[in-house]
Amino acid sequence: MNFRKGKGREDPEINLIPFIDVLLVILIFLMVTTTYSRFTELQITLPTADAEKAQDKPNQIEIGIDAQGRYKINSQAVSFLDTATLAQDLKQAASAMDTAKDGAQHDPIVIINADRAATHQSVIDVLEAARLAGLAKVTFAAQASAKSK
Repeated sequence: MNFRKGKGREDPEINLIPFIDVLLVILIFLMVTTTYSRFTELQITLPTADAEKAQDKPNQIEIGIDAQGRYKINSQAVSFLDTATLAQDLKQAASAMDTAKDGAQHDPIVIINADRAATHQSVIDVLEAARLAGLAKVTFAAQASAKSK
């Protein structure tokens, strides 16, 4: 029983034209206002430490790296051929420290003193040599900041 005579019921339609117009205006606005920044250089400030120096020196091996890539282990210059030879030098320094102390086996701490102009690769070489030598405790030395002097 159709009580409505005449035309049938129309389905509602959503008009997408105004919606598309608004999206295009927003897109154009975002494209115009976006700034494209380019990172040309990283600004890196080397770390400084404000802590006081430790009074007692534990079983430690100090490795110095200068700007030219020369290495010193406990203030003795060593020649760098590859990380395996540096690892051997570290093992010798660790064994010399064990015999110099009370003869007990202690795991020494490797302290890396790298010049600020030293290459990143030279520091990574020392880390790799310490790993090959079986020395797990590695730390870095930092210069005291000017305000703590």
